[in-house]
Amino acid sequence: MARSKAAIVAVVVVALGVAAGAVLVLRGGAKGAEAGAPPPALATIKVTRTDLSDTQTLRGTLGFGPERVVKGAGTGIVTRLPRVGDTVGRGKPLYWVDDRPVPVLFGGTPLFRTIDKAGLTGSDVRVVADNLAALGYETGVKPAKDGKVVVGTKLLSAIKKWQESLGLEPTGKIGVGQAVVLPGPVRVSTVQALPGDEVAAELLAVTERTKLVTVPVGAGEANTVKVGAAVRVVLPDGKEIKARVASVSRTVKGGGSDGGTGEGAPPTVDILVAPDKAKDVAALDAAEVRVEFTSTTHKGVLAVPVDALVALREGGHALQLPGGALVAVETGMFARGLVEISGAGVAEGLEVVTAS
Repeated sequence: MARSKAAIVAVVVVALGVAAGAVLVLRGGAKGAEAGAPPPALATIKVTRTDLSDTQTLRGTLGFGPERVVKGAGTGIVTRLPRVGDTVGRGKPLYWVDDRPVPVLFGGTPLFRTIDKAGLTGSDVRVVADNLAALGYETGVKPAKDGKVVVGTKLLSAIKKWQESLGLEPTGKIGVGQAVVLPGPVRVSTVQALPGDEVAAELLAVTERTKLVTVPVGAGEANTVKVGAAVRVVLPDGKEIKARVASVSRTVKGGGSDGGTGEGAPPTVDILVAPDKAKDVAALDAAEVRVEFTSTTHKGVLAVPVDALVALREGGHALQLPGGALVAVETGMFARGLVEISGAGVAEGLEVVTAS
């Protein structure tokens, strides 16, 4: 029995001795090296000064952006419709009712009444006046005290001249359904109606004329994305192009329950990204792409590969010098496999050991 206990103690002592020897090897130790053999060369890297950016890569869809449904108004029969892919600008007909063209005006307020006499004021009057002025007509409109505009005889005369240019009867008045108000130039994406349908229905859908990338972003993260911010878009062939955030939607999607389980897709907000150069995406009508958003950039910082960090037993990190000494460092931003570092004795060009 005493002999058995002595054997067990001997095994434990040997095991502890092996473990202690392993602790002494920090990096690049002699792994199974024979006595007297030269130590293997250490992999080293120099501390560099660079710019680090905190980027987030999200999936997006290249296309013409979200659709906007166009509903007809007033009375009459649709007699002509555009084709998918047609583009329409200010003052140009979008569709025809009873063989009369219904042109596009730019603005945010639809026509909700007939504008036909002097003295009328309102946001709808501003839409008509602003568009006719942009088309080159003299409107004579002056702002009212509340910032709105007032119909005068020159505006009514401008309406007549515009109607004549469209081949319409120059009545000098414009009413509901006689023009479509849209935010800007559009591209026809789908046509739902047919010639012969009543005009007071959903007729077609339009999108932006330029190609955009739609990126769904978590609703809680959307406030970190700013309109005008520069981003990078990675196309399916791996080509990277420059782009900018065009708009951030205020409509939250998803977040509802799924099948009564109480779990569903997380709420998202659509962000529209516009390529800086249209020719970069001219060959693509639609595609799945990746978009890289940069939220923070640290310029001119000292950095090393993450593999060069040594975790200290007491907490924190250090760099190991080729001679074995350790230099404590504070870590900052992590990006692209690099880490920002600072600390006493840390300088650009300092050679340190790396695990790679």
